[in-house]
Amino acid sequence: MASKFIQELFQKIEKLKVIVVGDVMVDNYITGKVDRLSPEAPVPIVNESDFESRLGGAGNVALNLKALGVNTVLCSSIGVGKEGDNLIALLKKQNLSDLAIHRSKDRSTTTKTRVIGNGHQLVRIDHEVLEDMTTLDSFLLQQHFERELEDADVVIMQDYNKGVLHKGNIETLIEIARKANIPIVVDPKKANFLAYKNVDLFKPNLKEIKEGLNIDTDLTTTEGVTEAIALMHEHLKNKVSMVTMSERGVLVSTADQQYHTKAHIRNISDVSGAGDTVISIAACCLATGCTLKQLSELSNLGGGLVCEEKGVVPISRDRLISEAGRIGL
Repeated sequence: MASKFIQELFQKIEKLKVIVVGDVMVDNYITGKVDRLSPEAPVPIVNESDFESRLGGAGNVALNLKALGVNTVLCSSIGVGKEGDNLIALLKKQNLSDLAIHRSKDRSTTTKTRVIGNGHQLVRIDHEVLEDMTTLDSFLLQQHFERELEDADVVIMQDYNKGVLHKGNIETLIEIARKANIPIVVDPKKANFLAYKNVDLFKPNLKEIKEGLNIDTDLTTTEGVTEAIALMHEHLKNKVSMVTMSERGVLVSTADQQYHTKAHIRNISDVSGAGDTVISIAACCLATGCTLKQLSELSNLGGGLVCEEKGVVPISRDRLISEAGRIGL
């Protein structure tokens, strides 16, 4: 049975409005059987049996928040072609609003198509534009962001290095949110790593820390990660650092305290999407005033649960509550 803390926490979470701003994309999956090679080239022939489109990137973060019962707004920029139409259709299918989605004639909608034969991924085909958004597109996105910010409780900046978030608009969006006194949570990538200054929670993984800070520090030890966090804080002045360390769990740190949550022993099926689940839960915990310990433990629990699933699957509110009760959180 869930504790009083968990019950009250999810009552608060259900009242939140979260803005997810960043790179949204479509994940396509072509699945089939392979029993011969092509006579045209030494490649397998996949006899297609299934095709599925899913929301990816920042869209998967939005799906995780929706699964937690959160009022979620996705703020992004996509293309005007058929791929963009497909993404809008996926949003509507999931009952997610498209009112903060800017459609640009200068951009493509990032689409990743995976071909899977006999249970193994054979190839991935990417259709995307990686250049930063134009000044005009950035301004139009900002207008959507400012409108939705009026009654928001927390902002998640979800960066996949696809150009929606870039050095030209990151500082502006952070400044707008700070002036509105809305907490900012960031899931970074290498290109803009050092642009996210003065945010409330910064969540890199170990690879992103190494690449973003350009360091060769040994991150296989807690001491090494702590040293890297200190350097990160020196550059970014963020309030909370949350480092996901795969099978070693999560390390959450502020200027005066640190909390390490070890990973739960699980039957790992697929780690895809775990970071999206972690950032979603962490943002909700931050917005509802959880302690550092509570934020770390619940986020780590959600990230572990999603690893038991095959593919990118959001963890439902009920399952998270049930598991939290089972382990006595």
